[in-house]
Amino acid sequence: MSARRPRPRGAALILVLWLIALLTALVGGFALAARVENLQARVLVRGLVAQQVARAGLEYALTRIAAPDPRLRWRPDGRAYRWRYAGAEVEVRLVDENGKVDLNQADPALLAALLRAAGVEQDQAPRLAGAIVDWRDRDPLTQPAGGGEDADYASAGLPYGAKDAEFESVAELQQVLGMTPALYARLAPDLTVYSGRARPDPAFASARVLDAMGMNGAELVAQRERANPAAAAPQDEEALDLALAGEGSGTYSIDSHARLADGREARLRAVVRAQGSAVPGLAYTTLRWEEGASPQ
Repeated sequence: MSARRPRPRGAALILVLWLIALLTALVGGFALAARVENLQARVLVRGLVAQQVARAGLEYALTRIAAPDPRLRWRPDGRAYRWRYAGAEVEVRLVDENGKVDLNQADPALLAALLRAAGVEQDQAPRLAGAIVDWRDRDPLTQPAGGGEDADYASAGLPYGAKDAEFESVAELQQVLGMTPALYARLAPDLTVYSGRARPDPAFASARVLDAMGMNGAELVAQRERANPAAAAPQDEEALDLALAGEGSGTYSIDSHARLADGREARLRAVVRAQGSAVPGLAYTTLRWEEGASPQ
């Protein structure tokens, strides 16, 4: 009788265990990937919802600014308006572009005053204002108080010179000799290229612009906010007249900030012209559009 060989039961058991472990890892990997994709989809969807709510704030603001009843009309002077939409909180600020300093029309004195109001040193403001004017004018002559023509840009190591043409956007100011990112961030909300005015309209100007125009900015802004056309009996009739004065341009900067119930936020900053659009079906023309969302 021949001896029987032992069956490789131990090796088979180990192989089965390895297969089970491998299948478990695969299933776990698929489950983890599915969970990650689900979370990503939720973040994406909530972000899109927040962005659309912010856009709804912009479009609602355009209806309120054109309301025939003064008691319901929103004023485009930078004050905050709060609105609830689809369970979300929306804060909207509107500024008529006529209330801003036009980079292509303002004279050096007004530009220098605005720069000083934004924190530029007294002696440096005229030179930087001159550089802004030199950027837009067509001659090669530097402003009397200083400025920036091609030779000055070359001396500063910049591979370009003065544009010698009008500003096409406020963002272009960042290329002007002497401008810094921090200063640009302070100035940008008070600047425009759309008004075509040499001086801003005080009815819509910020406190900083009013100060640059030689007025008491803080006091005038406080008067505007006290004058509430929605009130049955305004406390300050003179302030109400001031708040309702001004010739609107129909072109507005709108900052719409949306916050959903779960904390998701989105912000939309745009410049729009409200007198219709060249594109059929649109109620306004978009001149600038910036949007973003912050995940929670």
